[in-house]
Amino acid sequence: MTTIDPSSEQSDPRYVRVTIELVAEITDEQALKAAALEQVRNDEYLDDAERAQSVEAIELDPSGSLAHFIDPIELLGDVPGVELTSATWESAHTEYDPDEETWEEHSVED
Repeated sequence: MTTIDPSSEQSDPRYVRVTIELVAEITDEQALKAAALEQVRNDEYLDDAERAQSVEAIELDPSGSLAHFIDPIELLGDVPGVELTSATWESAHTEYDPDEETWEEHSVED
């Protein structure tokens, strides 16, 4: 039987890196682009320069539109005892074969 001494427990927060990999198929690029532009227009946390940069990026490469819907705060919002300290994410074209049993990420250079 193992006994844990409460005084020996680490009092500092423990940091955990969570890596999630998703592959999404864009079935309607125009609908995604329109929704992303609307999301950017209504984002109260973007300043004018960031908003303009986001709109330009969406217009240039609509596949990046998906990144505007990723919300790590929403992922961890209801988890007790956890506070999000940092998050980064991006979306990019990738080669993907849904029939391939073993898939590794292969980004496509534009």
